[in-house]
Amino acid sequence: MDTPRSGTATASPLSAAVHAVAERTAELLRAGADPAAPIPGAQWTVGEAAAHLALANALMADLAAGRERPYGDGTPGGLAAANSASLQAFTERDPSILADAIVRHTKAFTDATGARSADEQVLTPMGPMDLGTLGSYLLTHMLGHGYDIAVALRRPHMIDRERVVLTLPFLTTAMPRVVDPRSATGHNACYALRLRGGPRLAVTFTDGAVAVTREPPRRADCTIVAEPVTFFLLALGRRTSMGALARGKIAAWGRRPWLAPGFAALFTAP
Repeated sequence: MDTPRSGTATASPLSAAVHAVAERTAELLRAGADPAAPIPGAQWTVGEAAAHLALANALMADLAAGRERPYGDGTPGGLAAANSASLQAFTERDPSILADAIVRHTKAFTDATGARSADEQVLTPMGPMDLGTLGSYLLTHMLGHGYDIAVALRRPHMIDRERVVLTLPFLTTAMPRVVDPRSATGHNACYALRLRGGPRLAVTFTDGAVAVTREPPRRADCTIVAEPVTFFLLALGRRTSMGALARGKIAAWGRRPWLAPGFAALFTAP
């Protein structure tokens, strides 16, 4: 949403954020990380998460360079199956080697996009999107798995308000593609979402189908204001709405404020 739609695809500050997160993740891996350390709440280890990041960054770099790379079927389930198959085929788990690969493929991505317009379209594992949004996708993906690695290693994570704002172009593009039909079928409601100190958007469900816009098309049923890092972790399934509400990280009001705790459950995190 705040990523430029003209100029180069990795214009600053997006390019700076992408490189900073790659370097921070690599720093965590090079500092004696145990590749067998489990990631809390997940089935992967640190080594598997790092290997996945190395593979994903290479895939993103290929897409940015104009090379087609089919990967899954665009659904959360299809992506999970493709991730599992790729990790079985790629057995490297040495943290230092994977750290170098993550940084190297990140540079390849920004090199490939540096002279191209952010408006150029590419086909990605999450469907078609422009190169600017692909850069936001790369940042979102690295922040999510970098967070997992940091938590597993009990080190500070690299998510902050400014970086969350840069993920919004991808998150808003992905929302309609990750609606959970089990939760959303027949759902009708208009949500106004605001990040504290940041952008706002509207998410409107009509019989389970979702549209994401800058402004609500009608009076919002539920307004949700979220602390940015909490919003991001909720979007990626790393936090729960009830926990965030209980800690005061989310506030909600409107004609139907009771809808707020169930909002995240309307989606399946990719």
